[in-house]
Amino acid sequence: MNFSEKNILLVGASSGIGLATTQLLHGLGAKLFTISRHLSPELAELGTTHLEADATQPLPAELLAQLPETLHGVVYCPGSIKLRPFERIPLDDFRSDFELNVLGAVQILQATMKKLKKAEGASVVLFSTVAATTGMSFHTSIATAKAAVEGLTRALAAEYAGSNVRVNAIAPSLTNTSLAAPLLNSPEKAEAGAKRHPLQRIGQPEDLAYMASFLLSDHSGFITGQVLPVDGGMGSLK
Repeated sequence: MNFSEKNILLVGASSGIGLATTQLLHGLGAKLFTISRHLSPELAELGTTHLEADATQPLPAELLAQLPETLHGVVYCPGSIKLRPFERIPLDDFRSDFELNVLGAVQILQATMKKLKKAEGASVVLFSTVAATTGMSFHTSIATAKAAVEGLTRALAAEYAGSNVRVNAIAPSLTNTSLAAPLLNSPEKAEAGAKRHPLQRIGQPEDLAYMASFLLSDHSGFITGQVLPVDGGMGSLK
């Protein structure tokens, strides 16, 4: 895959899946623009055009002005994991999960869609979760928000197909990131998490980065409106 002529915006690029995707695209020659609340040392090493911003807030005009006139891809990576019994989840937690996972993506895409349409062949990659379609205890808040992401994916794919803007989502299972650290912070937890997957291992950020890069590339030019599981078989195998 060659991204040497492509401008890609990655939101939530400072760590985890977002950072792994940024690192991979950097190696493939993409011109990268990144948004996160903090510039991590690992992200700083890549020399991207970094915009410090909160994805849940409207982007200031002066930040938008730093983006190129044409974007060939947007990846929205922010996510959350709040696993608690349903009756113990405050309504504000449902709201914050929805704002981060759904409304954040909405406002980023509303701000950049004109730039994507100018590419005459652009790709948007969003992130869902295996829990959106596979019932899992204690996942009500994040599963609800990510199910909305899947609906957003299909609706946008339909609306912008005529503009040749493709929209797809990736649905990971448990992935070894700082966000999931509380679920993997002991050998026993890590082993139990691995055993829940038919492939008997935890997902790695690179697993998702490869799929995101494929969806951004011209090799996936006939794919849109899809939610693609990268979950070690968890969502479909027993």
